Amino acid sequence: MCGEVVPARALACPECGADHRSGWREEAEDEFDYEEFVAEEFGKPVKPPGIRPLWWATAVLLLLAFAWFALRAYVP
Repeated sequence: MCGEVVPARALACPECGADHRSGWREEAEDEFDYEEFVAEEFGKPVKPPGIRPLWWATAVLLLLAFAWFALRAYVP
């Protein structure tokens, strides 16, 4: 299951060699659940929820500070 296009009557993938016995089946595409795969492979998200608003506030404060210093430099 390398993602290559497999000809309709091919017995195996021309790129990776996967076939019906090694796990490549036409039905497998319909059965694959990406969300389940990610949850099994990586577990829960690493970053805690709610960190995004903290970064927005930090960015706004930095922009305001930059604007204040820039205005002070141009206004006598």
